[in-house]
Amino acid sequence: MTAPTPRRAVLVAALAVATAATAAAVPGGGSPAAAAPAPRAQGRSVDNRFWFSYGHWRAGTHQGTAAAAGTRPGLEIRTPVGRTEYADPHTGRKSTWEYATWTSPLHRSTVPATEAVPSWNARTPAGTWIQVELCATYTDGATGPWYVMGRWASGDTDIRRTSVDGQTDGRSTVWTDTLAVDAPAAAGGLRIAGWRMRLTLHRRPGAADGPTVWLAGAMASDVPDRFTVPASRPSGTAHELKVPRYSQQIHTGRYPEYDNGGEAWCSPTSSQMVIEYFGRKAEPAALAWVDPSYTDPQVCHAARSTYDAAYKGCGNWSFNAAYAATYSGLAGVVTRLASLTDLETVVRAGIPAITSTSFRADELTGAGYGTAGHLMTVVGFTAAGDVVANDPHAQDNPSVRRVYKRAEWENIWLRTKRTAAAGKTASGSGGVCYLYGPALPSPRQILALRTVGVLL
Repeated sequence: MTAPTPRRAVLVAALAVATAATAAAVPGGGSPAAAAPAPRAQGRSVDNRFWFSYGHWRAGTHQGTAAAAGTRPGLEIRTPVGRTEYADPHTGRKSTWEYATWTSPLHRSTVPATEAVPSWNARTPAGTWIQVELCATYTDGATGPWYVMGRWASGDTDIRRTSVDGQTDGRSTVWTDTLAVDAPAAAGGLRIAGWRMRLTLHRRPGAADGPTVWLAGAMASDVPDRFTVPASRPSGTAHELKVPRYSQQIHTGRYPEYDNGGEAWCSPTSSQMVIEYFGRKAEPAALAWVDPSYTDPQVCHAARSTYDAAYKGCGNWSFNAAYAATYSGLAGVVTRLASLTDLETVVRAGIPAITSTSFRADELTGAGYGTAGHLMTVVGFTAAGDVVANDPHAQDNPSVRRVYKRAEWENIWLRTKRTAAAGKTASGSGGVCYLYGPALPSPRQILALRTVGVLL
């Protein structure tokens, strides 16, 4: 078994915007099935499926849950169907919770996939949390087990936010945030043909309030074996978004209990940049725990809010997208894009993209470092097509903005195999990114998301 993609700083995303995006585009906020879909680009190796509309939440199988209407429809507990005791493996605390579940319809992927990465956007007030599971059907007709893809809450006082290690059926394995086929090597080999998602909503017994899930789904992809990728053609015009610039390095040594400190915080630092680009800020009460002498305390808050207690890091892709969506009116998802042409499409629509890359120091001119996995935010392009990135690896905030050569950058982002400094073959993300944006995106953003395959 081989781990699918580099985990360390990798975090990319998608955009729950996909969510209300389609809901907003459909008269009455109904199911997007009622709207004429944009044509799907030929040859795509990624299939995105997210549930987010009132019609979506009414579908599937309810056991104590119900769809909630409104500007942002969601899934809520109506009548708990039972109680369960959860022993938190990271704190040793045992607590009793009442719960209700929702199971999605079977989604048949348009792509026979080697990997699936879930996304969810939810509100979890104090005394609540959710569990997210995936169950794959394989191309040989077999069905896998229910895999836990996350036990999640926006805070960390009731349970520790966690992925679950050691899950496998001998055909596929969960690697932190990714369900991956174990031996996909040969074309025509075993693949994921479809999947279902199960959401279990928990709250304290007798509580009046519970969690609300606004969006849930997954990105399934057939990850190719490739050391190089063909260069895409630039648009020829410059465009750059004014995204705040934050350095992870100024937090070096701070709060080592969260992934050994700021030197490893590329993912939450990138997430915070994009969250603030959309005008959202952490409330003062949420930052009260941070040492008042620290600059940019919101980055410390982002690290704590994305920390995965099992992975022992802040680079869980799904947890980062979920964190972004805890801010009012924002949505976030994890996906893969096919090229820098796709990336330009979303950036020009006003959506910065947080991208997962890995490279040797000699492979990216001007970086000055090498990494097994790093997240940075693409904020624009020069007239020549080079990538303008907010790279949190910079030593201070003013030096975060970098311009990287297009062909070099495209290769370190899209490839799935690379030669590491020691000469051994290592993995690459294959175009993973997070997309964050308004839960009710603009028509231009909806069109961009449809064009790149995030929305149908």
